[in-house]
Amino acid sequence: MTVFVAPITRDVLSIGGPEAINWLQGQLSQDVSGLAVGDVTWSFVLAPQGKVDGWGRVERTGADEVRIDVDAGAGQTWTDRLNRFKLRTKADLTLETDVAALAVRGSQPEGSLAAGWPGIDGGDLLAPADGRLDELVAEGAVVVDATALDGLRIRCGVPRWGAEIDSDTIPATLGQWVIDASVSFKKGCYTGQELVARIDSRGGNVPRRLAVLALDGEAPSVGAAVTVNGQSAGTTTSSGTDPETGDAVALAFVPRGIELPAAASVDGVSADLSVVEVGQPAG
Repeated sequence: MTVFVAPITRDVLSIGGPEAINWLQGQLSQDVSGLAVGDVTWSFVLAPQGKVDGWGRVERTGADEVRIDVDAGAGQTWTDRLNRFKLRTKADLTLETDVAALAVRGSQPEGSLAAGWPGIDGGDLLAPADGRLDELVAEGAVVVDATALDGLRIRCGVPRWGAEIDSDTIPATLGQWVIDASVSFKKGCYTGQELVARIDSRGGNVPRRLAVLALDGEAPSVGAAVTVNGQSAGTTTSSGTDPETGDAVALAFVPRGIELPAAASVDGVSADLSVVEVGQPAG
């Protein structure tokens, strides 16, 4: 596929101290203690009831240090949540907002943090060195803006904070690939574990799950009504245009009872749509 590169920003939390790793082991859904220095993984931070307080990428940067980068605008929520559970813990948190980055999709450049999406390799370069964008372009990457990158995200079924993820989100609704990438079922206890473990023990069944809609014509507005077989099937949470194909795409949480793929319509207007499981990119 085409290699795309987009200038973006990320919020970055740096966490360090003699008790930082043990403390985060009890706060994050991933096995932080099991990461070697340089390892990177995705993780949730959950509320005690098991709903999502944040989803981000964790990098072990030292024996007692990690760096967590999250969607722009989500960093303060992460910081507030972690600080609420940091009583008398020898760990310091520092938040940097709007950190410049280059998102590369279609390949993973050297020195980047792994950022592959279902069906697409990728990597993010945080605070890239001057000239790195020109270097990627010289290697054949096509520069796009954040809106085009978002269209690719939607095509691949990748959730975003403030769109598909908020404080009412149950992790399992985001797709099995998200759970596989973000949750360790072998580590010890962590805040919010009970709901995640209970749903997993029941086969991951949840009332609604995230799905991708691919359609001809213009992308629908966010909040547009989705119907399948004449029945309400939720509303769109994100919409955009796939920069590779030019097709309109959207995300929506659809009821478990709908067998996917399925024909659908948006806002009552008939359209040639297909609804596919997250993790099986449309198109």
